[in-house]
Amino acid sequence: MSNTKPQLEVDTSEDVTLVDAARQGDLAAFEQLVQRHTAMIFRVAMHIVACREDAEEVVQDAFFKAFQHLQDFEGRARFSTWLTRIAVNAALMKLRYLHRATTVSIDQEADEGGILADKVADWKPNPEQLYGRTELREILQGGLAALPHTYRIVFLLRDVEGVSVADTAEMLGLSIPSVKARLFRARLKLREYLSRYFARCSDAPQPSVPLKQIVSELRAWAVAV
Repeated sequence: MSNTKPQLEVDTSEDVTLVDAARQGDLAAFEQLVQRHTAMIFRVAMHIVACREDAEEVVQDAFFKAFQHLQDFEGRARFSTWLTRIAVNAALMKLRYLHRATTVSIDQEADEGGILADKVADWKPNPEQLYGRTELREILQGGLAALPHTYRIVFLLRDVEGVSVADTAEMLGLSIPSVKARLFRARLKLREYLSRYFARCSDAPQPSVPLKQIVSELRAWAVAV
């Protein structure tokens, strides 16, 4: 995987100081927490609801709930991890309210213990030789949208946002083995989708997109959102 610094790991001791001050009624301290984490929470919300207006509502709801329950933050996890879990729950509630999914549950999984053994070769030729960067990114987003919801959010947090496996598990209320299993399946399903797409749209032999390129393009998209 990429060695780039995880995008969500932005907490420092300053967060702890700000949380302590906010608990004492310092609204300016909480406003600083909002400023430090709004971009992160907005990206997470967009990953789930896929609509800017809805994501903005999720962000507002998440920070409101965080403020209401600030006394419940025990400091066992980073503030960003605690806040992101609130945002994920708020986003899932938004989906239920909008009836965008018949079932939206991040902890629902069938046959999670199974391991897929499919192997996919590297690109020949490079997909950027066939498609422009903008079009390639749109194709990648289409593949991402085709992933089952429970796989997509794990992939986005771990591979696109760079959250650790342990923190992803904490944010989603999952076990570490469950996160690893869903991440593995998400990577394979995304690569298989893209392989089929490019095979249909070109004369190239059955290709697949290298995972590093998928992550690079989707990270660029996430930051640009």
